[in-house]
Amino acid sequence: MHKTSRRGSSWLDPLVFMSVMVLFIAPLLNATAQTNNAALTNSTGSAASTAPTNAPTPYQQARAYEQATEKIRDDCVQGRRIICGRILKILPEGLVVDSGYTNLMRAPLNKSWLIPGSVQTTRAPNLVEGNEAGCVAVGLVFLTALPKSRLAKPYRYDYVVIEAYPTGHYTYTSVGTIQRTVRRFSATLATAIQVNRASVGIHPPLYVRDGK
Repeated sequence: MHKTSRRGSSWLDPLVFMSVMVLFIAPLLNATAQTNNAALTNSTGSAASTAPTNAPTPYQQARAYEQATEKIRDDCVQGRRIICGRILKILPEGLVVDSGYTNLMRAPLNKSWLIPGSVQTTRAPNLVEGNEAGCVAVGLVFLTALPKSRLAKPYRYDYVVIEAYPTGHYTYTSVGTIQRTVRRFSATLATAIQVNRASVGIHPPLYVRDGK
């Protein structure tokens, strides 16, 4: 009986040892798995958070830029005015014009945008500016982007007759330290689009080429 007991004990010892090892190793394996899963989840979440979402494609950027430019162009065309008046001030950026001399648009004066100050004309009385595109501007305006010509050099008190497009406002010094803010117009549509586009912060899209 004593030998039988020792043989039974020697047969059970490996099982007991394995059971004890399982009890100790199983929690460690479980903890390690949880740690690895958490690390993987955090890594994936971090990568997802740093990856750009809904970033516009180059085509979408170009299309948005074209649509904004077209809208600005339409606004410029709808807001265009006939500037017909006397030059009161010549500045490096353009001309201050008192517009409203409608009889300057008569032939043959209307063959040139610049008319000598010796021409006999008077300002139209009680003239009210309309709202439609291409009507005559009334009052002081600032005119920029003038036609380039070696022969057409404006002088003070000359007259201008030209179609121009709105580009916001301009402030200048009138007399002494007195400043006046008037409407600003561009005689060139392309310049008007460019100025108005820049004023609202619309710039051509930048493209990444060849991985640079």
